[in-house]
Amino acid sequence: MQAWQVHENGEPSEVMRLDDVETPTPGDGQILLKVRAANINFPDALLCRGHYQVRPPLPFTPGVEICGETEDGRRVLANPALPHGGFAEYTVADASAVLPAPEALDDAEAAALHIGYQTGWFGLHRRAGLEAGETLLVHAAAGGVGSAAVQLGKAAGARVIGVVGGADKAAVARELGCDVVLDRRSEDVIGAVKEATGGRGADVIYDPVGGEAYTQSTKVVAFEGRIVVVGFASGSIPSPALNHALVKNYSILGLHWGLYNTKNPKLIQHCHEQLTELAARGAIKPLVSERVPLAGAAAAVQRVADGVTTGRVAVIPGLTEGGAA
Repeated sequence: MQAWQVHENGEPSEVMRLDDVETPTPGDGQILLKVRAANINFPDALLCRGHYQVRPPLPFTPGVEICGETEDGRRVLANPALPHGGFAEYTVADASAVLPAPEALDDAEAAALHIGYQTGWFGLHRRAGLEAGETLLVHAAAGGVGSAAVQLGKAAGARVIGVVGGADKAAVARELGCDVVLDRRSEDVIGAVKEATGGRGADVIYDPVGGEAYTQSTKVVAFEGRIVVVGFASGSIPSPALNHALVKNYSILGLHWGLYNTKNPKLIQHCHEQLTELAARGAIKPLVSERVPLAGAAAAVQRVADGVTTGRVAVIPGLTEGGAA
């Protein structure tokens, strides 16, 4: 079979190589899956660079989120078991962790439902306790993680402020349903958020960016507000001033979604049921901006790493260069 492999750490476009390899053999408790669609996540770029918290042995295949097909024909969502990631024709995953793919979504959309939307659901509901009528601010609102949070926030009845970088991404954020869209490249985010909220600030802030975005968050968080720290796509990890959190009376909430797989896996299943229901009634629908064939995976991962994409980019092994499946 064909699979993208990383033989040394570096930028995805430089270190990912499409190889002919043996089909992986499932280990104890694992199943073999045919990859129908593999969603690209920022951690895939970090894996290539050797900067992710998990460092599989070289060579490895990146791709941490797929919609796959079991040997008995079931369509499922899974997180592949590294080093056999999802940018391949076949992968393996823990049998106990696979979830049924929602019928309302196609393969690429289903693949994109898993990590980003689970992270959003846990962040907004489990950690921050978002309530209808509250104001939610989402950084990088047009990206894969941010777009999921925007849709989930709207589904929960929140007023959503989306912060983006650039006019094209601002248009996407509006289409996603943001009530207010701010372009950090041309607008004063702090002043605009205060104006949009009558000086009160945002009740919940969803931050997958870190760096300057986190600093802005601390200046616009409301009394008893909650800042959910999801990741550091900016590459800069902030150092919170806890005296500031004390004086302004806000909470800083960390979210490591992967821990729930081991600490409380029943919540993963519950969350999936909630997401499946929301998808069935059209309240959420993953934004898949690109569908690329397997041969285009390395370039696509690099685009995600460079922050020039919107929504999700899906790798479809059965897709031809011309776009036909």
